[in-house]
Amino acid sequence: MKKMLLMLTAIYFALTGNAFAADEPTVTDAIHAVDAMWVIVAGVLVFFMQAGFALLEAGATRMKNAGHIAGKNILSFAIATLVFWAVGFAITFGAGNSIIGTSGWFLNVAEDQVKDVFSSLAWTDTPLAAKFLFQLVFAGVSLAIFWGGIAERAKLIVYFVFGALFIGFVYPVVGHWIWGGGWLSTLGMQDFAGSTVVHLAGGTAALVGALLLGPRIGKYNKDGTSNNIPGHNTVYSVLGVIILWFGWFGFNPGSTMAANGTFFTYVAMTTNLAAAAGAVAALITAWAVLGKPDIGYMLNGVLAALVAITASCAFVKPWAAVVIGAIAGIIMVFSVIFFDRVVKVDDPVGAFSVHGVAGIWGTLSTGFFAAPDLVEKTGVGKPGLFYGGGLEQLWVQFLGVAASFAYVFIASLIILLVIKVTVGLRISREEEIIGLDVSEHGASGYPEQLPNGGSYGKATEAF
Repeated sequence: MKKMLLMLTAIYFALTGNAFAADEPTVTDAIHAVDAMWVIVAGVLVFFMQAGFALLEAGATRMKNAGHIAGKNILSFAIATLVFWAVGFAITFGAGNSIIGTSGWFLNVAEDQVKDVFSSLAWTDTPLAAKFLFQLVFAGVSLAIFWGGIAERAKLIVYFVFGALFIGFVYPVVGHWIWGGGWLSTLGMQDFAGSTVVHLAGGTAALVGALLLGPRIGKYNKDGTSNNIPGHNTVYSVLGVIILWFGWFGFNPGSTMAANGTFFTYVAMTTNLAAAAGAVAALITAWAVLGKPDIGYMLNGVLAALVAITASCAFVKPWAAVVIGAIAGIIMVFSVIFFDRVVKVDDPVGAFSVHGVAGIWGTLSTGFFAAPDLVEKTGVGKPGLFYGGGLEQLWVQFLGVAASFAYVFIASLIILLVIKVTVGLRISREEEIIGLDVSEHGASGYPEQLPNGGSYGKATEAF
């Protein structure tokens, strides 16, 4: 035990940038070391969700785009890292006003920044470097959600331009409103791990992108009927969802930002209960509506439930987590069908339904199910309607959802319209038929499947 305390304390001092100043660790040092280690581990789990997105999206789309779709997760996270360090973290959590943070650019971990500039994060003693890493991977997830909605038809330049502007000026504003001491935070909005901040923001941007890009070639017939464009590897998608489910044990429990008190274990339980309920409810719903127990809907049911419970995991009882997850799985099925067949938005992976619609439901759910003892424990907001709290918390949740959706929709629309009239959003018809692997990168993700090893000149014959 003594060696363990020494090791953890050494890690703590390394993360904070201090020298190892004591021969014997104090209890406080050990607690700080454990908390810091937990936040780093949780952040790494969330980072690993990028692998889940890569497999899920590549499996849910066609073979000719698989390498591009998987590989863009690396580019996306790299862009997010640099921009969030330079700009995004400051706007989200830096000292400023009720709308945006205005200080803390190009993050360093100087003592004045820890105490003054990022006071919105002072509720936890975890080192600022660990806080940055944890919040960075959240931003990276939100951006990854966007790419799913525009899969198989967007130019590579869009990744650079929109990715930088989204992480720099769209995502951080919503984050500041809710988590960084902004106006929704002062109203007591409950969004524990980001159903709105992360998922609704990414899902809304995906909806805007899908609307502006238009459907993939062959998605809709002249009479308006929809054609199914199946993905090339269901096994990839299944593995991707398992990885995402796994990563969510960092996403939600890690948002406690501390291991001390072990509340993160409760959050892990409600998270898992919701995911399981979403899987079962979505599969049964798809079976009843479509006549077949569709695996894709089951996978999205898991994700929709995880998205929904992300806001409420720390505020609701286990039975409520099951209800929230099940409802998320059910509404996701109907949302996907509605946007595909009625609105005619080609969203290849159901990004808006899974992350946007489920994110809205999850955020609103605390207005119904937030339990008084858990609200008191977290110190955020008020109890929900079903616990005698009236409509006050539900109204705050609705206001937060509406304002966040409106801001992200308008900001994303402006950015993407500017890109469209300057460098363009969509690849050419020939490039789309060939596939992004060859047309954008000059190499197929499955070269042995194409004539001449997937060279550009022969690739069109395979499609």
